[in-house]
Amino acid sequence: MDHLRPFLGPYTRARAITTDRVLAYVRHRQEQGAANATVNRELSALKRMFRLGERVGKVAHRPYIAMLKEAAPRQGFLAPDEFESLLSHLPDSLKAVFATAYITGWRLRSEVLTRKRSHLDLGAGWLRIDAGEDKNGAGRMFPLAPALHAVLEPHVEATKGTASPWLFHHRGGKPIKSFRRARQTACLKAGLATLVSERPRVIKTLRIPHDFRRTAVRNLERSGVPRSLAMAMVGHKTENVYRRYAIADEFTLREGAVKLQALHDLQGASAWTGGASGVVVPRQPAVVASHSIREQAESALSAERSG
Repeated sequence: MDHLRPFLGPYTRARAITTDRVLAYVRHRQEQGAANATVNRELSALKRMFRLGERVGKVAHRPYIAMLKEAAPRQGFLAPDEFESLLSHLPDSLKAVFATAYITGWRLRSEVLTRKRSHLDLGAGWLRIDAGEDKNGAGRMFPLAPALHAVLEPHVEATKGTASPWLFHHRGGKPIKSFRRARQTACLKAGLATLVSERPRVIKTLRIPHDFRRTAVRNLERSGVPRSLAMAMVGHKTENVYRRYAIADEFTLREGAVKLQALHDLQGASAWTGGASGVVVPRQPAVVASHSIREQAESALSAERSG
């Protein structure tokens, strides 16, 4: 609405918004450098306004509004060794922030940095976003798995002497608003960025904050967490959006081929494959743990019950 209102005018009648005028708006936004995906979100808002007006009898005719072709979703991920290297070069005030985003997949600026101490319950084992605080407005809770608990408990202990309501804050207690320069420097030292120029200092990073969200979704998929549960944990309202993040990488695709071939072998496929049986098992990356997250969780739960 911030761009639609100034262009169309605050008092423009619905019948004056024609297809030609919408196309002129699209050209205007493209000249401003807006991405097709951004323009499409704005056009979707305009289309919804017309539909709502039509529903209550205020709009007699809706103009044709064509959507633009969007680029394929980004496929940036952080491998475990890349994340560990990046984390080691971040300032202490940001280590727990980025570790939390890496595990939960929550949005760094709007969902991780906005957490207050009251949103964390170490005893019950939950980190929460209240209803109305997140993008979807529904709120959510993330269980403190051992890895997340190991990140947040020492962080809280180290900062308990600071009079600040914020879970993540600067040494003086002020909330963290920006981390761009620190992230770029850490990426450069970790080999995840290139130095374009020294003066002025321009760094082009190979990983962006949203890659943490994609990585968390991929980790949930790999660990066998049901999709409906993973969506609730990360905060994706629709499966269509979730699938954009659950991008298959080469190892996952090869792993799928292994499972498919196992089924063919059970079904006696060698009769029509010329005797071919089995596939080359993809080499397990050194950074992938030998046990799945699900197995670790079940083991921890079993130990807790027996104790």
